[in-house]
Amino acid sequence: MRNRITEMLGVSFPLILGPMRMITLGEMAAEVSRSGAFGQIGASGLSGERLRSELHRAGRLTDRPIGVNIPLYRPNAREALAIAIECGIKAVTTSAGDPATFIDKIKDAGLKVLHKVSSVEMARKAASAGVDGVIATGFEAGGHIGRQQTTTLCLVPQLVDVLDIPVVAAGGIADARGVLAAFALGAEGVELGTRFIATKQCPVPEYFKELVIGADSDATMLLGKEAMPIRVLKNKASARIKDTDRSKEDAKLEASGEASYVQSGGDADTTIMPCGQIAGLVKDLKGIEELLSELSAGCRSLSRKLSLLFNEES
Repeated sequence: MRNRITEMLGVSFPLILGPMRMITLGEMAAEVSRSGAFGQIGASGLSGERLRSELHRAGRLTDRPIGVNIPLYRPNAREALAIAIECGIKAVTTSAGDPATFIDKIKDAGLKVLHKVSSVEMARKAASAGVDGVIATGFEAGGHIGRQQTTTLCLVPQLVDVLDIPVVAAGGIADARGVLAAFALGAEGVELGTRFIATKQCPVPEYFKELVIGADSDATMLLGKEAMPIRVLKNKASARIKDTDRSKEDAKLEASGEASYVQSGGDADTTIMPCGQIAGLVKDLKGIEELLSELSAGCRSLSRKLSLLFNEES
């Protein structure tokens, strides 16, 4: 495929590894990039030294483009951007903040930037700030999401209709059907997070992978609705945080903090695991290269079937 996203990111297939805190690190990002998509390292939770180390590790494993996701509200955002520039990164994604405060430094360094948005208003502001594209994150996505509760199916075509820059669809996509649907809506790329949890190279505990593979359509819940909502798998830990009083729920979520996050230890009952609603569609463990090959081939096969279906001469 060739479009504005493949050209911008230097990839052969316009698919982005969704950033996950302390999960999408150097080796996993490199494997995604080696397979033709765009791997990225999530800067959230990483010290400057650790981020630099993960970028160097990825660079040793592949010479294909690697990205960095930078949550702009975090205190280390400027440091993370400086390290990305230092390490020769050519494209970054940003989230949870105003890209206008960082755009000059990004552009002066010659980087491309995609900003995560969850509403038309946010997308317009990001475009006005000078970002090169937006990632439309629907309400069904895993991890931190917007408060607007707009789904990917509704959000993507609205953004495509009002923006001149490319749109990447994120949230509720796990197979070729979802990828092709996103393209049909006008997206020029897709971002997958939850599907990559159930891959052999994902550095999460096996119980997390097993829970994703065994999930049903009602396996996730939202926490922290007054502050920054986060979609996670239901378990005893998330049930303890859940509260009818949203301010209390936010306080309990903040208090649990790093101690209960999946990469901090614990087990299936005691950890908080970010996960999207699409987990109900994930039924097996695959290697990253196998998964991306399957997605690409599946899109081609489905597009041929649809072409036949709508062929007026048939």
